[in-house]
Amino acid sequence: MRQLRWLHENRPDEPFPHAEQAMKEPNGLLAIGGDLSVPRLCSAYRNGIFPWYGEGQPILWWSPDPRGIFLPGDLHISRSLRRRLNQAPYTVTLDNNFEAVIAGCAAPRSADEGTWITHEMINAYIELHYSGFAHSVEVWLEDELVGGLYGVALHKAFFGESMFSRARDASKVALAKLCPQLWRWGFDFFDCQMSNPHLERMGIREVPRSEYLKLLTKAMKKPHLSSVWNFASN
Repeated sequence: MRQLRWLHENRPDEPFPHAEQAMKEPNGLLAIGGDLSVPRLCSAYRNGIFPWYGEGQPILWWSPDPRGIFLPGDLHISRSLRRRLNQAPYTVTLDNNFEAVIAGCAAPRSADEGTWITHEMINAYIELHYSGFAHSVEVWLEDELVGGLYGVALHKAFFGESMFSRARDASKVALAKLCPQLWRWGFDFFDCQMSNPHLERMGIREVPRSEYLKLLTKAMKKPHLSSVWNFASN
């Protein structure tokens, strides 16, 4: 069995192993340790890698095979969701309250569930947000935040991290509003990391990691959209 690479803390310029060196079981585990500094996180995403671990564990870095992504035109809007979008019960914003969105995503889904979004992760992604690389979608019912999602944007790739919903279809509304805006900005894909039944119903596709890395390389050669996001932007 291949030995995992241990990364040094406070050496954000340390290169990651190539994503194709990730383990088959558990699927995609590539490296351990390091830190969650902005340079390290950006390096990870540029190379098809992301952190995922639990409280009390060392940082674990992953690149699963296959990879779940949306390409332009993939998103399937069901009749019920289209009716909800047309009825417009929700207001949707971008980069309005990143901290509240990541806190909503970190909250346990039930009394019996924990969360993989640790305090360390929250602080790291808030810093990533203020550095211009992480963004949030907020879904409001009047003045109450009822859903949303957050992720990382580099060049023309968006890497979705997590979403939450406290009202019917709120997280789906966030996704349905964000994807068309990303395509208008010229993004190549929305990376969901791994598929699940919820995303399958919305049209996600699974691609081999080798194909995903080719798409990623192409996206990383395009300009980076460095600004606070809003739906009015061209």
